[in-house]
Amino acid sequence: MGLVQREIEKAGIPTIGISIVRKYSEKVKPPRTVFLRWPFGHPLGEPFRPAQHRAVLEKAFDALYTVDVPGTIVDLPFRWRREKYEK
Repeated sequence: MGLVQREIEKAGIPTIGISIVRKYSEKVKPPRTVFLRWPFGHPLGEPFRPAQHRAVLEKAFDALYTVDVPGTIVDLPFRWRREKYEK
């Protein structure tokens, strides 16, 4: 996905990636990424947990507007199945 992000950014459109495999993000170096230490296949969180999904997306959009250095990976603080999310 990072390679696609770079091409989109060349067209002037900012992008943000959500990663659950840090080593791939470090290799590909997308313009900006948020990282979660969650199981493969669940980048937004557990199924049927919309408050959790929303929280991840909000942090990702925050990073979209605050990350200034290309290639930055922001570690999100959420823990799998141990967080309470506001509705």
